Amino acid sequence: MMRRLSGVLLAGAILVLPAFSQSAYAQAAAPQKFTMDGELSLWSVAINGDKTADYEKILARVKDVLGKSPAPEAKQQLAGWKVMKMAKPMADGKVIYTHIITPVPGADYNILQILYATITDPTEQKTIYDQYRGAFSGNLSLAAGSIVLDMSK
Repeated sequence: MMRRLSGVLLAGAILVLPAFSQSAYAQAAAPQKFTMDGELSLWSVAINGDKTADYEKILARVKDVLGKSPAPEAKQQLAGWKVMKMAKPMADGKVIYTHIITPVPGADYNILQILYATITDPTEQKTIYDQYRGAFSGNLSLAAGSIVLDMSK
């Protein structure tokens, strides 16, 4: 769990660093698989308040890519991935999004890598990267584990 959380935090740190050159983009674009364990994962991220529409467009593209993928793993990811937007922004204006995920073992949840798998044009990849980086403020938490009691049953 700590290894994966530190990977998430590192990935988040890369995404919020200023891109002063093409090399910063290239480093962030390098494949970094982001997998989750357990029966349920809650992944919370902070998004800049004025960029929520950009973030939601990116999420819609992820949904589209997974939906069109021939891989059965992609269909499982799609079926077990919901995203909740906090009703009110934080005091600093950031908006919290919590990804509620029933993890598919070994599946990659790295949003950019999911998109890059089907978007091979480097210019379009950079556009998506810039849009994501501009919206993304930081990873807040990743909690993964087993359900000990399902109150609905």
